[in-house]
Amino acid sequence: MSPNPAPGDPSSAEGDTTAPTALGSAEPAPTETRAPGDDHAAAPRSRPRRSTVILGSGLALLVVAASAGFFWLSAQLAASQRQILDQQQQITDQQRELEEQRAQLDRKEQFGAAMQELYATIDPLVGLPYASLVPWSEVEGFAHSAWVHRESVVTMEHDITDVKMFTTKLANRVEAARSMASTNATGSPWEAALDSLGHGWVTMTYDESNRPCGLEAMACVSSADPFVVHVSSDTRDTSTLTDWMRTGVAYHEYSHVLQFTNPEATVSALTAFGGNAETMADCYALTFLDGWTLDHVVPIDSSSYWEVSVGYGYTCDDAQRQVIRDWVGSLGVQKRTVSQ
Repeated sequence: MSPNPAPGDPSSAEGDTTAPTALGSAEPAPTETRAPGDDHAAAPRSRPRRSTVILGSGLALLVVAASAGFFWLSAQLAASQRQILDQQQQITDQQRELEEQRAQLDRKEQFGAAMQELYATIDPLVGLPYASLVPWSEVEGFAHSAWVHRESVVTMEHDITDVKMFTTKLANRVEAARSMASTNATGSPWEAALDSLGHGWVTMTYDESNRPCGLEAMACVSSADPFVVHVSSDTRDTSTLTDWMRTGVAYHEYSHVLQFTNPEATVSALTAFGGNAETMADCYALTFLDGWTLDHVVPIDSSSYWEVSVGYGYTCDDAQRQVIRDWVGSLGVQKRTVSQ
């Protein structure tokens, strides 16, 4: 056996293969531990592809869900907007209906006020012996028209205007009658008698042209204008007439005024006179003008006179005169209640 070489002995370096070959730490490098029997080196491992597919699917589902949520939210917003618009339209419609109702109510109140003014104009006429002076059919027509047009503001305005115009016309007529009653423009017995009988509503006029009432009649009344007595101008100065005779004829003509302005009552009374309006007018004068007769004597001088007949030759009896009284008692403007 050979002795162990001493450290640092050069001879100890021959054949020594364990000496380090590089400078540095002498700490051994790590080594891979292999399982027993594993003769091959392990291949490097890669991440599984399944996780990538799942992640992609999740993102797709998230996008779909987000899209669905967006469309749902959009649909909800659109529905809300439609609901808001519908509510706004409903409010607008309700406001318009309220305004229309207010306008209708306002027109109804105006129409009611116009009718009240008309009634106030009619009231002083109640009792006057001229039924047609207040054409109740027109007044009733106003009320009926307003009822038919109650939902039309524009049409009701026309109804209100019609009532006001009618009231104004009637009021003007009343005022004219009052003025006429206080004057006697002609100063004739004709006008004096007619003013007394007609309370200013009946006037007379001299016709200077041809005779308006025919060749023989001294005066007449037309149904077209029943408040005017037309008198022939040649009755002014004729020597065959007296003022008394003119007064009696005025009574006769006033009866025609009553006949024309009270047509319904007159039809019934005429039956007692065989339908003859002239005989009935004569009977009116005989009934209400004391001392009146149809035959007269007009002196010319101390030894001569005129025999003058005014009328239609028939003097009514007591029964007929009672018919006249009953007829006159039934005449006139009567108050009525007109409803819509």
